[in-house]
Amino acid sequence: MENTVRIMPCLDMQNGRVVKGVHFVDIRDAGDPVECARAYCAADADELALLDITATVEGRATMIDVVKRVADVSTVPFTVGGGISDVKSAELILEAGADKVSTSSAAFRKPELIAEMVKAFGPDKVTVAIDVDINPEMPSGYEVYIDGGRTATGKDAVQWAKRVEGYGVPVILPTSKAGDGARTGYDLPVIRALKEAVSAEIVASGGAGEPKHFLEAAEAGATILLAASVFHFGIIDIGELKAYLRKQGIPVFLNKG
Repeated sequence: MENTVRIMPCLDMQNGRVVKGVHFVDIRDAGDPVECARAYCAADADELALLDITATVEGRATMIDVVKRVADVSTVPFTVGGGISDVKSAELILEAGADKVSTSSAAFRKPELIAEMVKAFGPDKVTVAIDVDINPEMPSGYEVYIDGGRTATGKDAVQWAKRVEGYGVPVILPTSKAGDGARTGYDLPVIRALKEAVSAEIVASGGAGEPKHFLEAAEAGATILLAASVFHFGIIDIGELKAYLRKQGIPVFLNKG
């Protein structure tokens, strides 16, 4: 079913550990990535995201050994992002076992990289992430940020998303800086604006705190519901979340019956 939503726990990585911050800062430890991945697969996650949150800022590649170890235990597709700055670094991640790569800052700085990756690996292997924050001076009201949310670009988020889709990218992952880790709900206006502007799938990311927030994101048009802290710290159970969404009329995958 095309509009079936998927639940995607996100493993934000720093120094080989899963961490979680608030508004991209105030980082705290959330466990070992391999154990987290194994647990989420057993808990009926549909996909996983593995994001090396400081790779770009520190000017290094994503940790290949972590990707390999997660691939060894993962039974669902997983996307890896952070520090993927060219086709070669993306190729190494895919060879290590990732199903998809996600690029953000590098793609913004060099948009032709998106086309190169789509040509090299096929569109289904490429996701473009867009960090955004509110800026009333932008046409859409949202500005693109890069470098892990540290650097404002002066570019409109929706206009950038349209350009990204023009390269054939099927999934766009916007994260609202205002909502990240705050557990106050996804930034629904961003989801709606992007859903209206592009035909690519939209990932809801940043701000989930309770089951209702996932429902709101699905109703706004997101088909992949990403969250981190509510899963890492046991606030929300994935199976219970899926049961809740299905009861509300949202089609979900029930992998474990």
